[in-house]
Amino acid sequence: MLASLTAFVITSAARLLTGARALWLGCTPQPVQRLYYANHSSHGDFVLLWASLPPELRRSTRPVAGADYWQRDGVRRYLIDKVFNGVLIDRERATPEANPLQPMLDALDQGDSLILFPEGTRNLEDGLLPFKSGLYHLTRLRPEVELVPVWIANLNRVMPKGRALPLPLLCTLSFGAALEPIKGEGKDAFLERARNALLALAPEEV
Repeated sequence: MLASLTAFVITSAARLLTGARALWLGCTPQPVQRLYYANHSSHGDFVLLWASLPPELRRSTRPVAGADYWQRDGVRRYLIDKVFNGVLIDRERATPEANPLQPMLDALDQGDSLILFPEGTRNLEDGLLPFKSGLYHLTRLRPEVELVPVWIANLNRVMPKGRALPLPLLCTLSFGAALEPIKGEGKDAFLERARNALLALAPEEV
């Protein structure tokens, strides 16, 4: 009950403070299993994307997040475990044999959809950083899951670093068309195509 109430408060506040609107440009909000991948410029990215999904999709969509950040204290652990039902990744790889993709593969095998950021870290500049290879390996191992690009516009300007209150700018989330698989496509070609599909959704000034 508390987790549901907390989720309602967070999603309502996120939409209110940012004026967020979801633009389904290349796909529709259907209850199909998807990997939503997006640009990463703010700590609020996954919260806003998650909040912008319809409730029926939100219930089965889990953000992928770094365990080192979200396990630092009890409040963060409660939010990521109970409210967002996040998939935590060991970015530091405590043991050489640890597979950082395994928690995501397990979640996909349970029928969940995922939100992830293939840049791997926040990008405070325009455009996109090179993509990490995890996106390629996930789609190769689970090709039946739709891969949908989502461009998050203005969030880094709505909530700039060092400012306590948001600025009155409209934040939009543009959902593109699912990438079609290409048989035999190599890693570099795939990552470039996925990156270009995401950049195509960005405002012209990016």
